[in-house]
Amino acid sequence: MMGRYVLVWFWLLALAWAQPWVPASRLGLQVERQGEATTFRKEGLEFTYVEGLGWAPPLEAGLPPPQNGRLPVAVIRAVGLVTAPEAGVRFSADAQRLRLVLDLPEGDAVRPSPSELAPYPGRLELSLPYFLPGLEGVRPPGVEVAARYEPQSTLLVLQAPPGRTYRYRGFLLTDPSRYVLDVYYLEPEREEEVAPGFRYREVWAWTPEPLRMYWLEAQAGRWRMEPVGRPGERRVLPEMAPGALALLNGGYFDGRSGTPIGLWVRGGVALSLPYGRSTLFWQEGSVFAGRPRFAAWVETQEGRRIRVGLNLERARYTAHTLAGPVGRAGEQVHLVQGDRIVATYPAPYALPEGLWALSFPPQEPIARTGETLKLLVSLEPPVEYALEAGPLLIQAGQNVFDPNAEPFRDRAPVSATAAQSVVAWSQQGDLYFIVTEPTRPERLAQALHERGLWGAIRMDGGGSAQLWVRGQLRSPAPNPLGIRPVVSGLALYPR
Repeated sequence: MMGRYVLVWFWLLALAWAQPWVPASRLGLQVERQGEATTFRKEGLEFTYVEGLGWAPPLEAGLPPPQNGRLPVAVIRAVGLVTAPEAGVRFSADAQRLRLVLDLPEGDAVRPSPSELAPYPGRLELSLPYFLPGLEGVRPPGVEVAARYEPQSTLLVLQAPPGRTYRYRGFLLTDPSRYVLDVYYLEPEREEEVAPGFRYREVWAWTPEPLRMYWLEAQAGRWRMEPVGRPGERRVLPEMAPGALALLNGGYFDGRSGTPIGLWVRGGVALSLPYGRSTLFWQEGSVFAGRPRFAAWVETQEGRRIRVGLNLERARYTAHTLAGPVGRAGEQVHLVQGDRIVATYPAPYALPEGLWALSFPPQEPIARTGETLKLLVSLEPPVEYALEAGPLLIQAGQNVFDPNAEPFRDRAPVSATAAQSVVAWSQQGDLYFIVTEPTRPERLAQALHERGLWGAIRMDGGGSAQLWVRGQLRSPAPNPLGIRPVVSGLALYPR
């Protein structure tokens, strides 16, 4: 029995010693040592510890002793220095953010108020309604953190490096026993004029996490934009237009063959036919985006014209211009090389590169193998330049992003966290080439809407997203293995 009591006594002693020690200076105390006695005092309060005897009355002598000017929590509570409820402290930090997580006491009625994202001038002082022993041990890289413990709160003081962008926010998690405080000290925003009417900027957006955006802004009436590249050929963007002031990657393409996926019009001539998603259109300094309106026909050997669907815009008769499975079970597929039907197969059929196909009901053929069949497509209305991409993000000043509004067999462009590439414009005709750090499209649409843009469309993203200004890559390298060659791009020139 005596052994059990000894074990319990040692366990209680270990528990007491496991409590955190807090520097007396953080409690507003002065420390005075005289021989074996150490006295702690502040206005209206004084208490003493004597080596070998313990704490002097009125404290219990057996309370844990101080350590090098640091007091145990049990003593702090006993003398009434702190009456606030205690919360645990965890933290993570890097070169741009300190995150404090407070594990709040169960059943406590005190809850910190959530705070909206707010700026601070580099020095931040916050009063938190808890006793947070251990906070003085938080040491983010390059940031000074100090804590002062008051009877009903802890005063947190943070001094971040100079010249940064500063924001902070606090919020309760879904589990109300945890409160999160995020303090940001981000790389500064920057801006430079690269030509009259053209500015390059690096700015922060909040989605609500900080999002670095790299963009080139061209004033209305000062820019001229052209699509560059060649179907079937992948090249690094600066090689496509060496004299361009700025370059942004273009639309989607098949990585193996370099075949463009979607409409591509240059100088009024279609280099690639519509696939069925949102498209960027422009001419004479006017830019807009939306789903292309077009009409498609096939012309038979006898000269008969029949209206057909095209790619994703299906109809009873549908023309297919992209490699891959075409047609639906129960249909037939004419395989066409140039203007001649070279074979007919049951659907679905794997269309090879360089050919097109027509799917149709087997009981209603309009031509036979060996006959000629021409595909004719017209845009309504005709435009000088177009490049299909998507999804559409902003239209007429409104956030119109809808992950289900456009047909994407690969959902990455509408759902994945990746680098984003965007063409945007103002109502006055200012044009923007934008690339972001990895984020989700809905967060990007939110950020662009908050900046008051009139229109915006996502171009190809991920490893293809890249912004070049005067031959220099300004956005982060899209691929650790090197700059990704692309099939199409947008070149910007001074007018």
